[in-house]
Amino acid sequence: MIEGLKEMVERVSALPEQERIDALNEIRRALHNVSPLRHHPVDFVEWVRAEEVRGNDYNPNSVAPPEMKLLEHSIRSNGYTMPIVAHDTGEGRVVIDGFHRHRVGKERVSESILGRLPLTQIRADRSDDAARIAATIEHNRARGEHSVAKMREIVRLLYQAGWRDEKIQEELGMDADEVLRYKQMTGLASLFADREFSEAWEPE
Repeated sequence: MIEGLKEMVERVSALPEQERIDALNEIRRALHNVSPLRHHPVDFVEWVRAEEVRGNDYNPNSVAPPEMKLLEHSIRSNGYTMPIVAHDTGEGRVVIDGFHRHRVGKERVSESILGRLPLTQIRADRSDDAARIAATIEHNRARGEHSVAKMREIVRLLYQAGWRDEKIQEELGMDADEVLRYKQMTGLASLFADREFSEAWEPE
């Protein structure tokens, strides 16, 4: 087995740079397919061509310029220590988590990463529109600052996708008042005309 591994390493080492990356991706994919931990997405991180990756249009997490500069510095100093979480649409990858790591990779450190981005893929059972939106919020709700307007739209989208209040609360880490307030802000207030709300909650 060790001899076979050495031979494979030698063959891969002889490939041109981009072909070598592709070959290593395939080797990692093959190992992931037999891994006892394959149910965890981080078990397989692949380096995907940056042009095949795009940001989503619903991310409510914002990072101020100083923090973006710090993120760039961190990636330049430490390298990528966290992969970008994405969904494969069949026509490219859409970012679920790591929108700003994706931007820094594309716009500021592309040469260092040879035009690739480190991606892991969201679980297949979390790949429908509503679940992907919820996954983004779950990943970044405790980080950065959320845009109230975008959170309002996300609650509206999930509600219209058939999610009940309890599921939205559980998936987005909200309490009942928070969900109802966002629903009021969407223009759905008529649905809650007979409900009373705490005056203590204010969107951050």
